[in-house]
Amino acid sequence: MIISIGSDHAGRLLKNAIIKYLTSNGHIVYDCGTYTDQSVDYPDYCVKVCQKVISGEANMGILVCYTGIGMSMAANKFKGIRAALVSLPEDAVLTREHNNANVLCLSGKNTSELVGKEIVEKFINTSFLGGRHERRVNKIGSIENEQ
Repeated sequence: MIISIGSDHAGRLLKNAIIKYLTSNGHIVYDCGTYTDQSVDYPDYCVKVCQKVISGEANMGILVCYTGIGMSMAANKFKGIRAALVSLPEDAVLTREHNNANVLCLSGKNTSELVGKEIVEKFINTSFLGGRHERRVNKIGSIENEQ
C-alpha cells in the first residue's frame, strides 16, 4: 500500500510514529511534512497529502494536527476526498466499510501512539462494503459535483 501522510507541528510526533509503523510493515510512505516543531499552517500539508491521493500516487492519506478537526475540514474541500476524523479503532473500520473514506485524520493531542497505530491498521486493512453504502457514497459525490 502507498500512503501519503502529513501533519502540522502539533501532529508531527504522532505522524513520525505512524511512519515508522507503516514502513516496518512494508508500506511505501510519502512524508509530506512538516519536519520540525516550528509552527506551521496545517492546510499547507493537507494540500500535499490530498493531491497525492487524488492523483493516484497514493492509495490513501493520513493527516494529523492538534485536534484533527482542521485537517478534516480542509481535506473535505477536495473533490474526490472523503476524509474522516477518527478517534476509535472501530470507527476506522466503519468509515472504510460504509463511507469508503480515503483520508484518515487524527488528533495529535488526543491520540496515543498505541491507539493511533491501531486506528491506522484498521483503516488501511478494511475494505469498502459497497451495496447500499455505495449508493450513499455516490450521493456525496453528486453533492460535490453540483457545488
